[in-house]
Amino acid sequence: MATPASDDSATSTLRRRRVVRFWTIKIAALVLLGVLWGVAYDWTAKRYYGPDRVAGFHSGVIHGALMPAALPTLLMGKDLPIYAPNNIGRGYNIGFILGINACGTLFFGVGFWRPRKL
Repeated sequence: MATPASDDSATSTLRRRRVVRFWTIKIAALVLLGVLWGVAYDWTAKRYYGPDRVAGFHSGVIHGALMPAALPTLLMGKDLPIYAPNNIGRGYNIGFILGINACGTLFFGVGFWRPRKL
């Protein structure tokens, strides 16, 4: 008498397909988000990095939040400013650091972190 085929291989194949699909969607979403951020950064850089503009705390927060988005634009071959050389000093620097940290927290904390179920 023949033994019935085990469902273990079918289950592992299905699980493998789900994992591959999950990571493919994650990577595609990350690339798309990066391209969108790059286009948005290119658009805003012309408006917020003017040579006659003195950057303050609020500009520092905006520049810091947009700084991680500069990578896709730089990879696309465009040279753009990341830090405003004409700033008020300490206030701009504090705003810049707060912007970087807020962007990282939102991107990695909210976008990718999922608590594990016990």
